[in-house]
Amino acid sequence: MDELSGGVVDKLDPESAAFINSSGLAKASPMGMGLYRIEPVGKVGSVRTASVQLEVRPKDRLGLSRLLFLLSYAGDQGFRDHSVEAVEHPDLWSALAESLAQLADRALSRGVLQGYLTVEESLRTVKGRIRISDQISRRPGMMVPLEVSYDEFTEDIAENRILRAALERMGQVPGVRPDVLSRLRQLKGKLDAVTRLQSGAPLPPWRASRMNLRYHAVLRLAEVILRNASAEAGMGKQQTASFVVDMGQVFEEFVGTALRSAMAAHPGEMRLQYGALLNEAVHDSDRLTVRPDAVHFLGGRPVVVYDSKYKAASDAGASLSADHYQLLAYCTALRVPTAWLVYAGSGDVKLRRILNTDIDIVEYPLDLSLPPSEILAAVADLAEQSWGEVVRQAVAGRAASD
Repeated sequence: MDELSGGVVDKLDPESAAFINSSGLAKASPMGMGLYRIEPVGKVGSVRTASVQLEVRPKDRLGLSRLLFLLSYAGDQGFRDHSVEAVEHPDLWSALAESLAQLADRALSRGVLQGYLTVEESLRTVKGRIRISDQISRRPGMMVPLEVSYDEFTEDIAENRILRAALERMGQVPGVRPDVLSRLRQLKGKLDAVTRLQSGAPLPPWRASRMNLRYHAVLRLAEVILRNASAEAGMGKQQTASFVVDMGQVFEEFVGTALRSAMAAHPGEMRLQYGALLNEAVHDSDRLTVRPDAVHFLGGRPVVVYDSKYKAASDAGASLSADHYQLLAYCTALRVPTAWLVYAGSGDVKLRRILNTDIDIVEYPLDLSLPPSEILAAVADLAEQSWGEVVRQAVAGRAASD
């Protein structure tokens, strides 16, 4: 179903209905006789059991490639629009599994990547360097064993640990085609010497470089899978898998990251999720605060404010008036004359001048159905237009003072 749809009525067993409700993707309400009303709750993705698959797709029929682009860019400012590739398929899980298999096969085609890993051990001979402070604190007065650290050239590096974990997780998704499942298992077999990441453990950090270039694309996809998807193989329990993302949060993080990168070409500094006081208050409990998605500062003073809304005014549940009330409060609290409302959708840029004030609110559509390079070009255009307005207002202010 579409994320803006009113839902569907279908037959479910109680266990599957409970899994859907616990996933956070949709709400399954019993109607009697085994029927449930299944309604979206503002998230997109897919949940699957051995007997049920439910998909909630982004509005405007955005494909997996675009979703992965938004997720990956928001997660890494060094990301480039070609770093994540995906096979488009009507079934999200098939698309994820096939994409991971293809990219992993390409990354491992020249063998498993090796790199240097710092190892700390207690040895009877010197290897690498002696950790003097550890030696004194752990073995005062003893010559052996020695506390040493050294760099080992090995396959057991962060890149391979992340890739192995993603291959393992996708291999646990019920209903993956047998041929794709076989490929995932064969690829994971190449990484059997690599340490297995514990479930729930944070992903180990890695840094993109020329040395691991062939891994970049698959690692971007692997990180998206590990951060947003879960799967349980069973052991007597029902096989389940879920991939759930909050598109409002994804859009907000993407716009903030892309806009900060684009505004770096201009003087000043951009701060994301900037908190500002809205009212005068004697006690802390009386304070009201606002938190715009992005504020650009020049000389320590805010000069322009931005807020992003995934739901456009034309979408179900969206309120154009409420969005403008919010931006008016931002401008008032920050003493900024112009606010930019960035929403996901197509259309024209609109300027709305607020009556009895000197405040302008500009509605700026960002069409997510465009290719990634064009989406980033649109964000760069937003940066140029908003900076141009800052310059225009500064010139007008100097002219008025003269």
